Amino acid sequence: MSTTPPPRSVTPDRRPATGEHATEDGAFGWMRALGPRGRRAFAGAFGGYALDSYDYFTLPLSMVALAAYFDLDSGQTGLFTTVTLVVSAVGGAAAGVVADRVGRVRALMITVVTYAVFTVACGFAPNYETLLVFRALQGLGFGGEWAVGAILVAEYASTRHRGRTLGAVQSSWAVGWALAVVGYTLVFSLAGDDLAWRIMFWTGALPALLVVWLRRRVHDAPGATAAREQSPRRGSFGAIFRPARDGDPGLLRTTVFASLLSTGVQGGYYTLATWVPTYLKSERGLSVVGTGGYLTLLISGAFLGYLTGGYLTDRLGRRRNIWLFALLSAVCVLAYAHIPHGADTLLLVLGFPLGFCMSAIFSGFGSYLSELFPTAVRGTAQGFTYNTGRAVGAVFPTLVGFLADSWGVGGALVFGAAGYGLAALALLGLPETRGKDLA
Repeated sequence: MSTTPPPRSVTPDRRPATGEHATEDGAFGWMRALGPRGRRAFAGAFGGYALDSYDYFTLPLSMVALAAYFDLDSGQTGLFTTVTLVVSAVGGAAAGVVADRVGRVRALMITVVTYAVFTVACGFAPNYETLLVFRALQGLGFGGEWAVGAILVAEYASTRHRGRTLGAVQSSWAVGWALAVVGYTLVFSLAGDDLAWRIMFWTGALPALLVVWLRRRVHDAPGATAAREQSPRRGSFGAIFRPARDGDPGLLRTTVFASLLSTGVQGGYYTLATWVPTYLKSERGLSVVGTGGYLTLLISGAFLGYLTGGYLTDRLGRRRNIWLFALLSAVCVLAYAHIPHGADTLLLVLGFPLGFCMSAIFSGFGSYLSELFPTAVRGTAQGFTYNTGRAVGAVFPTLVGFLADSWGVGGALVFGAAGYGLAALALLGLPETRGKDLA
């Protein structure tokens, strides 16, 4: 009698990975699947977005000092965020066209230089009006960086892991936010408020170092470059607004609903990002160090949220992930804004789930928007839809600013929850794209 055991039956879902797909298994399979050039592209996009975040948060963290220095009311300080986000729509749309026409990496370098130069210029502003103009111009670069970097990495990422790969890129926003809080805590502890806010803006020169590395080490994905150059309509606004006709589905519907989705998510997010530091310091009476401590927990939740959301967007699908965290983010905003005074421990504890949920919803954006549009107009479409969302979503933090004097900052934060409701409704007009091959 033979002692050889019978062969094991292997189900399709449990087959041992072989060949190309073997490299995609494990916790960091998504990183190995990028390949050497893709990993350099990932590093460039990660660094660019982290420094973009750092430069953005120099303003919200310095808001109280700026208001005192220039004698501003809540409406005027809220206008800083509005002009940044409105102008970012112009910068984002322009950067998208540039990315489609001359390449992702070149466009990325242009955006990084732009936001770095004008962040530093903000530190030299002699009056409110000049600072407002410099902050608006900073928005040109700020608007384009994420969209261009996300597309660069999406075109290198494997179909199987695109969500978590782009979620990891998105997590760099929390890294830059954390660096800004560390800088804020140090600078405002060592220097008087009248000088400290200027120093914060001057540190925005750091991204210039990244540009040197990008120029030498990072290249566009070869397949994406070839596909882009073969299209006669690359970088065309007309293409993303083409209506359905004669059997051609067009892109107009997708462009409109993707813009609404982006408006809702970013309206909610920027309401919190802009006003939570002021809420903690002015209404909750926390010191500079105390505010930094609370924000540390919020940012820790954000970092883990980006990574978790990236994983779930591959597991659940793009739409389900956004729906789930739109609901949870709205609940967290309402809870955070209505914590009674004296319950500072509860304020601290709720900061983690708030940061987690409002960040996890973003993790699918890089992959979802990239998959909704064809290669030839991917930069144009992603730059337009994402940054139109920023511009229109800027109305939310502005409303908080104008209502803060009568409602209180905490009470006015309900507009953040309304933004997440809009995002959930916008998904009704968009398809699921998980598993789409960008090539």
